[in-house]
Amino acid sequence: MVWLPGHLRRRSALGKLSVQLAFAGVLLGASLAAAAEPADTAQPSPNARCAGCHDDPELKDGAGRSLSVSTGVFTGSAHGRLACTACHQDAQTVRHPREKLSAVPLETCASCHAQVIEQLQGSIHGSQQLSAQKCAGCHGDPHAVLRAQNPNNSMSAVNQVRNCGHCHQDMMDGYLASEHARALFKSGLVSAPACTDCHGSGHEIKAAAAAGNATARAQIPQTCGKCHAGVLREWQDSAHGVLWQHGSKGGPVCTTCHQAHAIKPPQSAALRQSFPGGCGDCHSRFYQSYRDSFHGKAGALGDTAAAMCTDCHTAHHNLDSADPRSSTNAAHLATTCGQCHGTVHASFLTFDPHADPTDATRNPYLHWVWLLMTVLLLGVFGFFGLHDLLWLQRTLIGKLRGEYPKAPLADGPFVRRFTTPQIWLHLTVVVSFLLLAATGLPLKFADSPWAPQLMALWGGRHTAGVLHRIAAVVTFGYFGVHVLGVLYKMIVKHERGYLWGPRSMVPQLTDVRDFFANIGYFLYLRPRPQFDRWTYWEKFDYLAVFWGVALIGFTGLMLWFPAVFTRFLPGWTLNAAYIAHSDEALLATGFIFLFHYFHTHLRPETFPMDPVVFTGRLPLERFREERPLEYQRLVAANRLESLLAPAPTRAELVRAYVFGFAAVAVGIALAIGIFVALLGHLHH
Repeated sequence: MVWLPGHLRRRSALGKLSVQLAFAGVLLGASLAAAAEPADTAQPSPNARCAGCHDDPELKDGAGRSLSVSTGVFTGSAHGRLACTACHQDAQTVRHPREKLSAVPLETCASCHAQVIEQLQGSIHGSQQLSAQKCAGCHGDPHAVLRAQNPNNSMSAVNQVRNCGHCHQDMMDGYLASEHARALFKSGLVSAPACTDCHGSGHEIKAAAAAGNATARAQIPQTCGKCHAGVLREWQDSAHGVLWQHGSKGGPVCTTCHQAHAIKPPQSAALRQSFPGGCGDCHSRFYQSYRDSFHGKAGALGDTAAAMCTDCHTAHHNLDSADPRSSTNAAHLATTCGQCHGTVHASFLTFDPHADPTDATRNPYLHWVWLLMTVLLLGVFGFFGLHDLLWLQRTLIGKLRGEYPKAPLADGPFVRRFTTPQIWLHLTVVVSFLLLAATGLPLKFADSPWAPQLMALWGGRHTAGVLHRIAAVVTFGYFGVHVLGVLYKMIVKHERGYLWGPRSMVPQLTDVRDFFANIGYFLYLRPRPQFDRWTYWEKFDYLAVFWGVALIGFTGLMLWFPAVFTRFLPGWTLNAAYIAHSDEALLATGFIFLFHYFHTHLRPETFPMDPVVFTGRLPLERFREERPLEYQRLVAANRLESLLAPAPTRAELVRAYVFGFAAVAVGIALAIGIFVALLGHLHH
């Protein structure tokens, strides 16, 4: 017998007795009427009198609430066999409709649903004051409620989502976007879970964290395992599953990684990209090293093919690498890495996917590479930052003093400074370098807010990677052309002056003297020094590109073809190549966009742009002012006349300024992006 409180049992018994007496009265009255009436007269049903008024779709009370009860709907409902007076018992004792009927008491529902109400009283929903009207809140109009087996029932798998959503809107928003909802509503799978499949019947549902509740943390794996039995068996054997079996509150369960309601398909980009951050909640050290790796940065930029935590450690059967069953154990590492990299050999497998170059104990060689690149970065930026700030303030003061009269750009004789092949070579350098920077910097600063947007502008990481490699091939091309051209002139044509003398780009003792003299000029201690064909900062600009192309190019090839290079190099050299490639690229882009742009275009003497490198010609007066030693040497050798050239045409200047301004603008925009990214790193 189902337990009910005493007052409910007494009221239930009285209710049943009243119903029985009323029903007996109706039958007796019907029998007497049948004896008095002709045999062929049809007899009204017990509910006919009620339906006479209420089977009217327009019937409303004084407040405008509908009082309509469709006979057809009621007859087909779960309550269709009941007499109206079974629930509305006072209809037999009051003068209805003149007098209003009282609300149906909960005891009336309990007369049929005693066990359900007992469960409800102990549930989270039972914490509210119960009433028959509260039942209708979930089950709908009692005159139209359908049997539980009916798919149109208000609490069927499809309909309960809407019903529960009346109170739990946030949960429903997540569920409706989930894989479970897609399976239920789009695929029509009868096994797809709805609310009650996870939370249990709404009559007995407990608070989410209540002990023994199906959605309590300790019960989550078993609840999900009702559908995902195979996954549960695999997970129970994992490092995470063992923690759960031992009662650890720190170990993850299903909802830790997959959320409770907004469950995404495991192969979706959104879920794959969320895994590293989710794993990082517990494995912060490994998450940091992963985020700084190529895998992590590619994944952060939307590359769904980039290796995530689950690709190497598996989704549900993750084990310590010392475990011989682990996917990251040495015995299985070739298979794990081979999922993306194909057939790999032992040397390749010594690559460290979680390298930490700041930790000298993990790999001292890697640490020294990182330390060297860090010192180089800080040294170059610190040195030229101070140098150019001193230069800037000195020339601004000089401008105010009138020390730099503006030389005409389109009038008077010009001196040819660069040949046509040199101009085209420089244009090739500019275009390829900007493309390398614009496709590579978003990967280096993948966690900066502008990086995904710039990568999306290229059509995604894969397209950007193709463009980056094309620009790299162009870079190898112009580098080779330049080196071979110099060697040809030195060896075949026996030209001198490439390694020593005024036309050489190799630093010499005179450059050291010019540097200190220039510092004295910046500090107002001595006059401006006289320069020859190449200044010390121009030589540094040149050698920075020369050194950068060699280092970035070689390390880039290592990263492009890792399996090839690890045939004769240890795997940790790939980690070293990644550091050197990334940091040297930052050094190159930062130096070009800040210091080289200042040295050539943005210093007050030439602001807003110096078109010389694009036209190849320099006004004679400016040439004599800026390169007095070269001017004197050319005059003494009677070679100046041979270098004189007509002024650039208007069309040439327009092309030079359009291209130059575009290149400078792109470079400055990328430089700002670098500053934003670096400041963001400092903030975090």
